[in-house]
Amino acid sequence: MKITKNIREAAEAIRKAKYAVAFTGAGISVDSGLPTFRGEGGIWKEVDPNYFNIDFFHRKPKLTWEIIKKVFYDPLTSVKPNMAHHVLSVMGQQNVIQSVITQNIDHLHQEAGCRKVIELHGTYRRLICTKCLTEYDYSYADLRFLPPTCFVCRGVLKPDFVFFNEKLSPVVKRQAFEEVQKADVLLVIGTRAEVYPANTIPQLAREQGATIIEINKNPSPLTDHHTDIFLEMGAGEAMKQLCRLLTCHQNGNGHSEM
Repeated sequence: MKITKNIREAAEAIRKAKYAVAFTGAGISVDSGLPTFRGEGGIWKEVDPNYFNIDFFHRKPKLTWEIIKKVFYDPLTSVKPNMAHHVLSVMGQQNVIQSVITQNIDHLHQEAGCRKVIELHGTYRRLICTKCLTEYDYSYADLRFLPPTCFVCRGVLKPDFVFFNEKLSPVVKRQAFEEVQKADVLLVIGTRAEVYPANTIPQLAREQGATIIEINKNPSPLTDHHTDIFLEMGAGEAMKQLCRLLTCHQNGNGHSEM
């Protein structure tokens, strides 16, 4: 395994950090078999994103749910965390990484064992009634019959993730930005950070004096403007190499330990 100068610099920055925070996007889950949104073969190249506008959902919930089920629920129920998720989990357990802020709704960080995960855009695993706001685990809904409805008031259930033109939870947003303000290293993994307000996170971290380490297969809008150390590779390979330099190893279950 070739260890590059950039990888060594990144590992050293993480090792010295007093408060390192990971900021992840769809690219970290590619090795689990999930597509990105805007990259090659991305979801928005296959599906019109207007279907995921909150106003469209309220007008045509059955049609939106049919697309949601095909795009998210059918694949997400069978995917598993990959090497990158597991390495981050171990980093968290060893206090190398203090928290994970993710734009992903796939719940794979938690499945890998990450303890402090801030889901900026929500999660597919929770449904909320659009009328009475009762919350359900997604497993309570029978997605053979769409749209799923509330047991309490028969209102339409909506996945508790953020649609276009829908505001982020102010509580979650505050939690995320409080973490960024404490960070002296921000490890950006698999995101081009193009969606507001997530796209302001690297800028805010930089303004606070944090070192920005970016892991992406291709340069992003962050690379020239905010990134200090750029690792031009997939999330799994980069995290595997960082894992090696930070003296973590795999146990018999294929998970990483330090």
